[in-house]
Amino acid sequence: MRAAIIVMDSLGVGELPDAAEYTDAGTDTLGHILDNYPLDIPNLRRLGLGNIERPEDPSGKVAGGRLAVDDPEGVYGRFAELSEGKDTITGHWEIAGIETKVPNKTYYDGFPQELMDEFVRRTGYGYLGNCVASGTEIIEELGDEHERTGKVIVYTSSDSVFQIAANTDVVPLEELYRICRIARELLVGEYACGRVIARPYIKGPDGKRVRTADRHDYALSPPEDTILDVISKAGMTVYSIGKIRDIFNGKGITEAVHTESNDDGVTKTIEALNKDFDGLIFTNLVDFDSKYGHRRDPVGYGKAIEEFDRRLPEIMESLRDDDILIITADHGNDPTHIDFNHTREYVFCLMCGKSLRKGVDLGTRKTFADIGATAADYLIGKKKPTEIGESFLELIKA
Repeated sequence: MRAAIIVMDSLGVGELPDAAEYTDAGTDTLGHILDNYPLDIPNLRRLGLGNIERPEDPSGKVAGGRLAVDDPEGVYGRFAELSEGKDTITGHWEIAGIETKVPNKTYYDGFPQELMDEFVRRTGYGYLGNCVASGTEIIEELGDEHERTGKVIVYTSSDSVFQIAANTDVVPLEELYRICRIARELLVGEYACGRVIARPYIKGPDGKRVRTADRHDYALSPPEDTILDVISKAGMTVYSIGKIRDIFNGKGITEAVHTESNDDGVTKTIEALNKDFDGLIFTNLVDFDSKYGHRRDPVGYGKAIEEFDRRLPEIMESLRDDDILIITADHGNDPTHIDFNHTREYVFCLMCGKSLRKGVDLGTRKTFADIGATAADYLIGKKKPTEIGESFLELIKA
């Protein structure tokens, strides 16, 4: 018996009531992608993606009802974010049962000088940047100086992140990781920061700088047990795919594999489903967010959703009779919004499996944590495995 959760990173389905407080009024990742690209996603539609309710919309459905079908075959609904914030850690931790009441600290004006002085002293490297920036833009803007001087590029965003970019011909990958580990040690207490991210890149023959798949996130550890801990302590496997291990700093995870792309993440999810174990498979598909949301590319984002949709039947065919599949998101990242940051949105949830009823409309639920609670309930029979979140298994089990 397995529950497989796949996070389509950043695929929000419309602004939350408090979106304006985050400068995100009017955002709608899925709807605005559809405005710019004619999505052909029959498998996600069949599960009910387009039938999810959105009462505040004249159509009553997400994406203006343009993706709705007559007889959806999955379990479908949308979920509000209980936590403060709109970042990756906050979203994933809430799915797993943690409410973030105080958002992780952000640094819109760059990191404090005393912190950066200590960073230089401890790492032995000078730095460039120390500002809010797009990762693809800043390596072009500061790449020549970095490659000439060896100083690393430090930047942040509206998320609680300390990102360090370097050309691996200038700063070898393991050295970049060492620098990031030192930064992680520094970014606690008064300087607390959700994630330190290594952003290695290479320079191609054409002179274009390209980030590699060797990104690594160094996150804070969850402050309390999540469904990952509850499931693993029950003697079951918790198998993480992609950046899930980094997001939870390994807490509660029994096995982990790295991915290089969305497609690789799908392949490794199928490989996990074909293994012989019981427990949780937890996958993050980061390209939606990193390659298309942050880069404000609605057409590329739409094509990436189609690529996932084409492979969805492979995933479903790999499910055992007693497996369930859960597809969701962790926040929004509207590729038509004014800046390059995440957006405060509802997330969708689609579920299917032979043990589940078909065509169940969950409506709107109050927290992402209900998703994780339902997975834990299915696996180990705990309706409320963490402080927040409550299973809706009784509504959907055949």
